[in-house]
Amino acid sequence: MLEPSLSGPELVREIEQTLTVTPTLWWLGHSGFIIRFANITFYVDPCLSDPPGKQRRAAAPLSGAVVRHADMILVTHAHAGHLDAPALVAMLEGSPQAKVVLPRGAQEMARAAGIPYERIVPTDNGLRIEYFKENLYGRIYAVPSAHPRLDWTTEGGYPYLGYLIRFGRWTVYHAGDCAPYPDLAARLRPFNVNVALLPVGGKTFSVSEAAQLAADIGAAWVAPMHHQTFNEDLEAAFVTHMLGHRPAQRFHVFRCGEKWTVPED
Repeated sequence: MLEPSLSGPELVREIEQTLTVTPTLWWLGHSGFIIRFANITFYVDPCLSDPPGKQRRAAAPLSGAVVRHADMILVTHAHAGHLDAPALVAMLEGSPQAKVVLPRGAQEMARAAGIPYERIVPTDNGLRIEYFKENLYGRIYAVPSAHPRLDWTTEGGYPYLGYLIRFGRWTVYHAGDCAPYPDLAARLRPFNVNVALLPVGGKTFSVSEAAQLAADIGAAWVAPMHHQTFNEDLEAAFVTHMLGHRPAQRFHVFRCGEKWTVPED
């Protein structure tokens, strides 16, 4: 099993002591990320437990019980590797101010799993969620993800979402579990994405498709996810493709538990 670069109390301490003028990210494995701007801390798809029937290739760097600083927890869809109910319940107990943002069709599943109704913020395509903390301001926009198709129902809306997380002029796009679809780039371009976190492998993007989307939306940085924890390790293929075919595109390949601060330029 792959070991994270930093984990447990040391990782928690690093998160809480990090104050930067651009977003700082930590990869939690699979599709899980921490995105921190100044003293605002968002978690996206924190899969910190062992999903039933799946074998981890990398150890989770945190348990939900040690998280006391979460401001918002974003869940892209209701599958076990993304909506980790035991971890979310523990995180909410430790972070009494935090709420869980998720697709509106996933509300009942979340409530049945022990997440209190008053801690749930449902969302759907085109909706904006605002978060204020002291004199800081963050916005979250939902964008449909194809998994592998763009499913939609009147009752539940889009069951698979990606999120555009904005702090001032900085925008981080987390695609969730998404495969390419025709107007995805057009939906994303108006947000001037600085960092695109894109799944590669399986039924999501191929390496070349992820690189093409980053180019199509003008993302300053692109980082792969979803490729190492439960799926094949496509890290080498990603790096080889970017260096050989996209030499002008900046990218970052995370180690689990690694801290990376977005450069100011």
